Amino acid sequence: MNYPLWDVPVIGGMWVIGGIAIIHVMISHFAIGGGFYLPMAERKALREGRDDWMQVLRKHAKFFMVLTAVFGAVTGVGIWFSIGLANPEGTSTLIHNFVFGWAMEYAFFLAEITAAAVYYYTWGRVSDRLHLMIGWIYAGTAWMSLVIINGILAFMLTPGRAWLEVAGTGDEAARFWSAFFNPTYFPSLALRTLVCISLAGIWAFVTASRIDSYAQPRLKTEVLRWSVKWLIPSFVLLPFCFAWYLAMVPEQQLNLLELGISTIGQGTFTQVTRAALVTVMTSATIAAIAYLFAWRHPLDFNFGHACALLFLAFAATGATEYAREMLRKPYVVGDHMYSNGVRKSDVDRFNRDGYLTRSPWARPAERAGVAAVVTSGSQVEAAHLGRGWLMFRGQCMACHTIDGYRSMRRLLADRDREAIGSILTMLHEYKEDSTYRAYMPPLVGLPEEVDALGDYLATLTPKPGNT
Repeated sequence: MNYPLWDVPVIGGMWVIGGIAIIHVMISHFAIGGGFYLPMAERKALREGRDDWMQVLRKHAKFFMVLTAVFGAVTGVGIWFSIGLANPEGTSTLIHNFVFGWAMEYAFFLAEITAAAVYYYTWGRVSDRLHLMIGWIYAGTAWMSLVIINGILAFMLTPGRAWLEVAGTGDEAARFWSAFFNPTYFPSLALRTLVCISLAGIWAFVTASRIDSYAQPRLKTEVLRWSVKWLIPSFVLLPFCFAWYLAMVPEQQLNLLELGISTIGQGTFTQVTRAALVTVMTSATIAAIAYLFAWRHPLDFNFGHACALLFLAFAATGATEYAREMLRKPYVVGDHMYSNGVRKSDVDRFNRDGYLTRSPWARPAERAGVAAVVTSGSQVEAAHLGRGWLMFRGQCMACHTIDGYRSMRRLLADRDREAIGSILTMLHEYKEDSTYRAYMPPLVGLPEEVDALGDYLATLTPKPGNT
C-alpha cells in the first residue's frame, strides 16, 4: 500500500477525495433515504387508490435508480481510488482491520443494486404486494450498507481503547467488533440515518417540481407537502443526536472545536467552527425555503427552487463532511496514525533513526541520494535541499500544497529562515502546551533532516529585493 507520493497541483489530494466524497454522500444517503421513501409512498398510493401518485412514483423510481446505481457506484469507486493514492497508510489500516466488514458491505451493496433494478423493471408486471415487498427489501439492504460503513467511518475518529491497546501488534483483527462498535458508532448512525431521511425529501422535490401546476394542481400540492414532511425528523432530532455525538468525541478533538469558537473573533484556527456554522445556516435556509415555497405555495414551486435546495444540501453536506474530517486532526485514525501517515508509535523511532532512511515515500534511488557522500559545494547544497524536499513531500503534502490549497508560500509569507526554523522546532519538539498540537502532527526525523526541511521551505519565500 506504500505508493510514491500523489502530488495533485493546486487542490492537493485532500480535495480530490473531498470533492468526490461530497457528491457520493449526497447520492449514497439518498439511496438509503429514497429507498424508504418509495415503498412508503407506494403503500400510501395503493391504500388510497391513487393512480396519479403511482405514475409520479414510477418516474421518481427511474430517476432514483439511474442516479444511485450509476453515479453512486462510480463515485464510490472514485473514493477508493483517491484515498488509496492520497493516504495509502491510512487506507491500509482500514483494509487490514475491516476486511470482514468490507465483505459484508459488498454483499449488502450487491443485494441493494439488484433489488433497485428489480423494483423498477417489475413496475406493473408483478402483483402490488410483491412489488412493495421488493421495495422494502431494497430499503433494508441499503440501510444495512450504512450500518456497516458507518462503523468504519466512525472508527477513524474514535477507534476505542480496546483496539488501540493492540494497534501495531498484528492482532488488530481480534478486536474487530470493539473497533466497529466504537464510541461514536451509534450517535453517528443516528445522525446519518436522519440525514438520509431528509435527503429523500429534498431529492423528491426534483421530481415533484416537474408536475404541471395547471394540469395537476392537487397532485403537485400533495406530493410536495408529503415530501416536506420528510425533513421534519431531521430538524427535530438532529440537535439531540449531535449533542450525543459530541459527548462521545475525545476531549482532544473537542478542544479543537472549542479553540475555533474561542478565537472566532480573531479569525484564526476556526476551520471546524466555520464549517459547522455553514451547516447550521444552510440547513436553516433549506427549512425556510421548504416551508415558504414547497408547503405554503406548492403550485409556485418549480424546478429552479428544487435545484436551489439541492445546492444548499450540497453545501450543508460538504461543510459537515469537512468539519468531520477536520475534527480528527491531527490524526487520520484517532490516537494511532497522524494525517501524514506517521504512526504515533513510530515517532520516537523516526526521531532516533531518521525519517528518510525508512520513509515509504522515498524511492530507492532517492534513498541512495540521501545516503550518498558528496564533496563539491553545489552538490552538497543540492543534496541538502533534496532531503528537504523529501521531508516536505512525506510529512507536509498530505495537507499542504506549494501554491494552491493551504499553500506553503502563502502560509510562510515573508518569514525568514530563522522564523521558519522556530516553527519547525515547535513541531519537532511537540510540547504539550503547543497550539500546533491541536491540528498538526509532529515533525519527525533527525535534526539534520529537520534543518534540510527548513532550508527547502526558505526557498519558497520571497527574498529581500525580489518582491
